[in-house]
Amino acid sequence: MPGKFCVSLTCSTDNTDKATVAFVVANAAVASDKETMVFLSIEGARLAENGCADPIHEAGFAPLAELIDNFTRVGGKIFVCSPCFKKRNLDEAKLIAGATIVGGAKLVEFLSTDGGSACVTY
Repeated sequence: MPGKFCVSLTCSTDNTDKATVAFVVANAAVASDKETMVFLSIEGARLAENGCADPIHEAGFAPLAELIDNFTRVGGKIFVCSPCFKKRNLDEAKLIAGATIVGGAKLVEFLSTDGGSACVTY
Protein backbone atom coordinates (compact mmCIF):
# COMPACT_ATOMS: atom_id res chain seq x y z
CA MET A 1 0.00 0.00 0.00
CA PRO A 2 2.03 2.95 -1.29
CA GLY A 3 1.90 6.44 0.12
CA LYS A 4 3.61 8.65 2.65
CA PHE A 5 3.28 9.05 6.40
CA CYS A 6 4.68 11.65 8.80
CA VAL A 7 5.07 11.47 12.55
CA SER A 8 5.70 14.87 14.13
CA LEU A 9 7.35 14.53 17.53
CA THR A 10 7.73 17.47 19.93
CA CYS A 11 8.81 15.48 23.02
CA SER A 12 11.89 13.63 24.21
CA THR A 13 12.99 13.21 27.84
CA ASP A 14 10.18 15.55 28.93
CA ASN A 15 7.56 12.97 27.89
CA THR A 16 9.18 9.61 27.23
CA ASP A 17 5.80 7.88 26.73
CA LYS A 18 4.92 10.12 23.77
CA ALA A 19 8.45 9.84 22.35
CA THR A 20 8.27 6.05 22.48
CA VAL A 21 4.77 5.74 21.02
CA ALA A 22 5.71 8.10 18.18
CA PHE A 23 8.49 5.76 17.09
CA VAL A 24 6.27 2.68 17.54
CA VAL A 25 3.79 4.26 15.11
CA ALA A 26 6.60 5.33 12.75
CA ASN A 27 7.91 1.76 12.68
CA ALA A 28 4.41 0.46 11.94
CA ALA A 29 4.07 2.90 9.05
CA VAL A 30 7.42 2.04 7.46
CA ALA A 31 6.63 -1.68 7.91
CA SER A 32 3.36 -1.02 6.03
CA ASP A 33 5.39 0.09 3.02
CA LYS A 34 4.78 3.80 3.56
CA GLU A 35 7.51 6.32 2.82
CA THR A 36 7.80 7.41 6.45
CA MET A 37 9.40 10.46 8.02
CA VAL A 38 9.66 11.52 11.66
CA PHE A 39 9.93 15.28 12.15
CA LEU A 40 11.66 16.16 15.43
CA SER A 41 10.86 19.65 16.69
CA ILE A 42 10.79 21.59 19.96
CA GLU A 43 12.03 19.17 22.70
CA GLY A 44 11.91 16.27 20.23
CA ALA A 45 15.00 17.71 18.53
CA ARG A 46 17.03 16.42 21.49
CA LEU A 47 16.50 12.85 20.25
CA ALA A 48 18.65 13.67 17.22
CA GLU A 49 21.72 13.80 19.43
CA ASN A 50 23.54 10.52 20.10
CA GLY A 51 22.84 9.15 23.56
CA CYS A 52 19.65 11.08 24.36
CA ALA A 53 17.36 8.09 23.74
CA ASP A 54 19.62 5.53 25.42
CA PRO A 55 18.08 5.63 28.94
CA ILE A 56 14.46 5.74 27.70
CA HIS A 57 12.58 2.46 28.03
CA GLU A 58 8.85 2.60 28.66
CA ALA A 59 7.25 -0.53 30.13
CA GLY A 60 5.66 -2.71 27.45
CA PHE A 61 7.74 -1.28 24.59
CA ALA A 62 11.17 -1.83 23.10
CA PRO A 63 13.80 0.68 24.25
CA LEU A 64 13.52 3.98 22.40
CA ALA A 65 17.08 3.80 21.03
CA GLU A 66 16.22 0.40 19.52
CA LEU A 67 13.01 1.76 17.97
CA ILE A 68 14.90 4.68 16.42
CA ASP A 69 17.67 2.42 15.11
CA ASN A 70 15.18 -0.02 13.60
CA PHE A 71 13.25 2.82 11.97
CA THR A 72 16.27 4.26 10.19
CA ARG A 73 17.74 0.85 9.34
CA VAL A 74 14.65 -0.07 7.31
CA GLY A 75 14.54 3.22 5.43
CA GLY A 76 12.67 5.63 7.68
CA LYS A 77 13.80 9.25 7.51
CA ILE A 78 14.34 11.58 10.43
CA PHE A 79 14.15 15.32 9.77
CA VAL A 80 15.21 17.64 12.59
CA CYS A 81 13.99 21.22 12.89
CA SER A 82 17.07 23.38 12.43
CA PRO A 83 15.99 26.31 14.66
CA CYS A 84 14.87 23.89 17.42
CA PHE A 85 18.20 22.03 17.26
CA LYS A 86 20.20 25.25 17.39
CA LYS A 87 18.09 26.82 20.18
CA ARG A 88 18.96 23.87 22.42
CA ASN A 89 22.70 24.17 21.66
CA LEU A 90 22.81 20.60 20.38
CA ASP A 91 25.96 19.35 18.67
CA GLU A 92 25.66 18.57 14.95
CA ALA A 93 28.78 16.37 15.27
CA LYS A 94 26.71 14.10 17.57
CA LEU A 95 23.78 13.68 15.15
CA ILE A 96 22.31 10.16 15.13
CA ALA A 97 22.57 8.05 11.98
CA GLY A 98 19.71 8.70 9.59
CA ALA A 99 18.88 12.19 10.86
CA THR A 100 19.03 15.31 8.71
CA ILE A 101 18.75 18.87 10.00
CA VAL A 102 16.24 20.75 7.85
CA GLY A 103 14.21 23.92 7.68
CA GLY A 104 10.43 24.04 7.74
CA ALA A 105 10.28 24.08 3.94
CA LYS A 106 11.46 20.44 3.86
CA LEU A 107 8.54 19.41 6.08
CA VAL A 108 6.10 21.29 3.87
CA GLU A 109 7.58 19.63 0.79
CA PHE A 110 7.23 16.13 2.29
CA LEU A 111 3.64 16.78 3.38
CA SER A 112 2.49 18.33 0.12
CA THR A 113 4.22 16.54 -2.80
CA ASP A 114 3.26 13.29 -4.52
CA GLY A 115 -0.31 13.26 -3.27
CA GLY A 116 0.45 14.60 0.20
CA SER A 117 0.96 12.76 3.47
CA ALA A 118 -0.99 11.78 6.52
CA CYS A 119 0.57 13.20 9.68
CA VAL A 120 0.17 12.45 13.38
CA THR A 121 1.69 14.51 16.17
CA TYR A 122 3.01 13.48 19.57
